Amino acid sequence: MIIVKNKLDSCPVVQAKSGDIILDSQSSGACLYVVLSGILAQASNTSRRQLENASTQYFAGECVGEISVLDEEASTATIAAMTDAELLLIDAPIMWHLIDESNGVARNLLQLLSFRIRAANAQLRNRQKVGEFYRQLSMVDGLTGLHNRSWLNTQLPGLIDNAHATQTELGIIMLDLDHFKKFNDNYGHVMGDEALQAAAKIISSGLRPSDFAARYGGEEMIIILPNTSRESALVVAERLCDRIRHVEIFKNDIKALPHITASLGLATLCSGQDGLAIIAAADAALYRAKERGRDQVAL
Repeated sequence: MIIVKNKLDSCPVVQAKSGDIILDSQSSGACLYVVLSGILAQASNTSRRQLENASTQYFAGECVGEISVLDEEASTATIAAMTDAELLLIDAPIMWHLIDESNGVARNLLQLLSFRIRAANAQLRNRQKVGEFYRQLSMVDGLTGLHNRSWLNTQLPGLIDNAHATQTELGIIMLDLDHFKKFNDNYGHVMGDEALQAAAKIISSGLRPSDFAARYGGEEMIIILPNTSRESALVVAERLCDRIRHVEIFKNDIKALPHITASLGLATLCSGQDGLAIIAAADAALYRAKERGRDQVAL
């Protein structure tokens, strides 16, 4: 302990003003800084707001810079003084001498590194969870709650590849609300949004957990039916068509039911077909349904 005290007595105490950079990628020389008073923070810049909102802060009794001492590399993080601070500066040669001479110093340093690694891992896991949350959020249509076009572009190729690989059937239904522009013109976009939401709820409630639905664009929606034959997919399409026909949009009887209808086109996956081809086939079937008039299902 005497050796440790004598070595530390020769280490300078430096004063840092609020906003001063203590460590960053441009720092020269490997040093460990022990916070004697004040607060340090890790932040992307030294603005007051950034420092106060920093997720990692260092208080009296804690230290920074130990990694740069151990690997002799510049700091990868920016550490700045959040408040005026007093810091004990221990340069790398003295730090290594203390490690060599004292098991207690070495043990404390290992415990510190273990804590920092655990904290970094926890922060990484939290960021991954947040990132996954926002990734999932970006795949959902904000109005209908169905998947969106980005989700479709990402997931449909994999579903088709799996169907080809396992030699299972897959059905695609393209659904379009009939005369939707006229509906919006007559009743306004707010009621149009409610009609889209009502149709989306009907679709979601009429599918199996293994099925998928996405808003393709505007009033068009697409339904993906894995492991589903043409006959079974037709039953699903006719059921959805009937349910949408009877959905209630207006609650005050200002207009006789039905208020909205939908036309649907159905296609099933053929050998060698990709996502663009089966969507085009379902879209062509939808066009045939609309040629017959509203509220139709076509293959």
